[in-house]
Order: sequence, then C-alpha cells, then structure tokens
Amino acid sequence: MNDDELIEDLILKGGIQAAGVDSQTGELLYAFTPKIKELMPELYEDHISSVNTEVMGLWEKGYINIDLFEKDPVITLSEKALNKEEVEKLSPRDQWSLYEIKRIIISPREEL
Repeated sequence: MNDDELIEDLILKGGIQAAGVDSQTGELLYAFTPKIKELMPELYEDHISSVNTEVMGLWEKGYINIDLFEKDPVITLSEKALNKEEVEKLSPRDQWSLYEIKRIIISPREEL
C-alpha cells in the first residue's frame, strides 16, 4: 500500500482527518484522531515519542513552560513564544510545533 492509499484508508477508518492546508505548499495537512491508537498502535507510539521530543526541545529553548514534577504536567506559553522575532529564530519544524501547541492551547480538542 502506498502513502496515498494508506492516508485514504486511515481517513475512511477514522484514524486521521484533514486539519488544514499548508500555506506554503498548498498540500492538505492531517491530524490523528484518538482512533489511530487502536488502528496503528506503533504509529501512535512513534507519534507520541516525536511530539514529546519536540515539546522538550521547545521547553529547553525557553518557548514553553512545563512543571515536570507534576503528575500531569501542563504546558503554558512563555513570553518568548509570543515574540514574533524570537519565534522566527526557530527552525521551520520547531515553528510548526509551536504553532500547533498554540492552536491546541487556544482551541483544545480531544486528547489522543
């Protein structure tokens, strides 16, 4: 199964959904739904690992705040995350990750 077929299959099974359009490429962007955990547990675990790595990187760079001693840590934005000049210093991937964190904080959705 090629990537396009896999994406179509996951959409039909409810594992992913369209989340927007990339403003630079015009390509559709997708987001996992909670159902991805049962449909493709390995992909889900890889995704969670990747997200954790990106979050920790933004925390280390001072863009987000996390109290790692809490049982269920809450992520908040630092002043640096709200400073356009500081955000532009990030790599495109880190900028996207920060954008997604801001989007989720502003408009929370069901957790994976």
